[in-house]
Amino acid sequence: MTGRMRLRILTILAIVVVASVHAQTRVQAQRATETPLAITPPQIQGGPAPFEPDLMRLSEILGALQYLRALCGANEGQKWREQMQALLEAEAPSGDRRNRMVTNFNRGYRSFQQTYRTCTPAANVAVRRYLDEGSKISREITARYTN
Repeated sequence: MTGRMRLRILTILAIVVVASVHAQTRVQAQRATETPLAITPPQIQGGPAPFEPDLMRLSEILGALQYLRALCGANEGQKWREQMQALLEAEAPSGDRRNRMVTNFNRGYRSFQQTYRTCTPAANVAVRRYLDEGSKISREITARYTN
């Protein structure tokens, strides 16, 4: 399997997972209302990949979702951490890029850990927004950087 194919498969997997969780979150929100990739990324003359900022943001979103979904009782286990691991394996198996992605994941996790001790309506709003943003980033990377 080519690196490009693996990136495509991982991106599609991420979109499917985010979309399914997003749908599940919307159903839960409605109920609550009723009852209170191993590809060498494209380089620009030795510079970072053009989608580098998007990957860093996606890493942070995955960290936030790992914390918030567990806090709000989603019973997903390590789902978002596993998605991050798959992204790392595909995009940054080692080195500085991997370290930056892990740092962003941890930042997303810790920022909400410091803010939320219990699931609140605001936490649920944050989850929905992050699911939307993560899905959008995944779609944009796929549309721009795969055939």
